[in-house]
Amino acid sequence: MPHWKLTLAYDGTPYNGWQIQPNLPTVQGTLAQAIHRITGEIVLPQGSGRTDTGVHALAQVATFTLTGPIPAANLHRALNRALPASIRILSVEAVPEDFHARYNALRKTYEYRIYPCGLEDNICSPMLAPFVWACRFPLNFATLQQAAICILGTHDFTSFAANDPDLTTRNATTLSIEVEDTYITRSLRPNKRDVISTGGGAFAAAVEKPASLPQLSPSPIDNTRTIFHSAWHEQQDLFIYRVTGSGFLHHMVRNLVGTFVEAAASRISVDTIPNILAVRNRSAAGPTAPASGLFLVEVEY
Repeated sequence: MPHWKLTLAYDGTPYNGWQIQPNLPTVQGTLAQAIHRITGEIVLPQGSGRTDTGVHALAQVATFTLTGPIPAANLHRALNRALPASIRILSVEAVPEDFHARYNALRKTYEYRIYPCGLEDNICSPMLAPFVWACRFPLNFATLQQAAICILGTHDFTSFAANDPDLTTRNATTLSIEVEDTYITRSLRPNKRDVISTGGGAFAAAVEKPASLPQLSPSPIDNTRTIFHSAWHEQQDLFIYRVTGSGFLHHMVRNLVGTFVEAAASRISVDTIPNILAVRNRSAAGPTAPASGLFLVEVEY
């Protein structure tokens, strides 16, 4: 059976994130419906990560398996015709059946883009606003740079991870996707092989979990990540933060940016950032930056 790897870009503004959700538009759900229209097959493409509501991607990666053969060029062309203009497939390639967009990822790179309205009372164009944080605080660029350096290396990033009120839902083991008048349900097995059933009816709960062996007791969450690159640069009228890491926690990049901005706006000292990391408490860090400025730029395998 052909196993496919897609690289896709999308404007996250119209979507409630990547992960499929009941009765809400998502990138994963929209892609699954397009695949069904083209092939007649019901599959759930697995992404390299779950971008949140309003977050964009320049090179998200997704994998899925079809039962029927189709040339890569034909699949590529047909998907772009079936998908809305807010999602574009950049490439389609056949990969080994054990390749997984999420589990095989080694590094990811994100960018966060700020339009500094607080400098000389700049006005953010409505054409640009969905893709930046139009930040009203006067920001010291040199301080942004100093703050970014503080997180290089391997750290426990608990202070910059979201406090997940929906953690139970995000970790549940059943998922469903709606395809026209039917829905499918997948029960994820420990061996990573999915059992798929179909039927009519209302949209069922839609969540996703990596397949794993059941635990007798909860394992402690490891929030340790390695950051290889963390720096700001100026591009035209924008302040752009670029970060590459071994992985990222929920809201981690946006929480980092919110904290860096607090420092650049002279609300906290840069010297406090190592202490924020050390206390491993979300309340010690700054606010979560808006989703509109965040882009998934690259996934390395």
